[in-house]
Amino acid sequence: MTDSACVPPRADLVLPCLDEAEALPWVLARVPAGWRAIVVDNGSTDGSADIARDLGATVVREPVRGFGAACHAGLLAARADLVCFCDCDASLDPGLLAPMAARVQAGEADLLLGRRRPRGRGAWPAHARAGNLALARMLRRRTGLRLHDLGPMRVARREALLDLGLTDRRSGYPLQMVVRAADAGWRVAETDVPYLPRAGKSKVTGTWRGTWHAVRDMRRVLAETPAARSVPAGGACGACG
Repeated sequence: MTDSACVPPRADLVLPCLDEAEALPWVLARVPAGWRAIVVDNGSTDGSADIARDLGATVVREPVRGFGAACHAGLLAARADLVCFCDCDASLDPGLLAPMAARVQAGEADLLLGRRRPRGRGAWPAHARAGNLALARMLRRRTGLRLHDLGPMRVARREALLDLGLTDRRSGYPLQMVVRAADAGWRVAETDVPYLPRAGKSKVTGTWRGTWHAVRDMRRVLAETPAARSVPAGGACGACG
């Protein structure tokens, strides 16, 4: 591989944020060089937006509460050809997105997901892991994709993502992205990424109740009628994983 081939493509990184003041310095320090970090403040009261701005991130405010609302606001604010998504709680290292973006740029996949591999005690609570496993099985029945995780770390092309017409603004947003990508004939793949104990308490999977609400949102997404197939520019039909 030549030196030029080792240079990762530039991308915009969407970081949905709700009270992540503790994690932001660690997360933003690991954003790949030359990338734009878009921190979407979803109603923080701990000064997260000011911290992100002081650390050089682009801050977008999204007043409508919901993980999907924050993610989609970041997608709309992105301008790069490649857009990456990552949680803002220090459970995932944004630096790992550089080789993932390179794979999408090279045409290996249209949507590449990070399959979380827990590192350290308490990184992935049992109830959250059980909910994720159940959803992965339902996704396989619905789309045929043999994925193991529906984690938040992912890469795709901006225009193609916008063409999916994503509508969920709650916990079902990541799943809807995968379902509609599969329905559109995208090549969807996953790669292992370390999953670390997050900073602070999870707003979604920190409790059984939060996990249940997330699963309920995602079951609604799985019940959607399959959309028409639309292959992204430069892509090919089929799914891998």
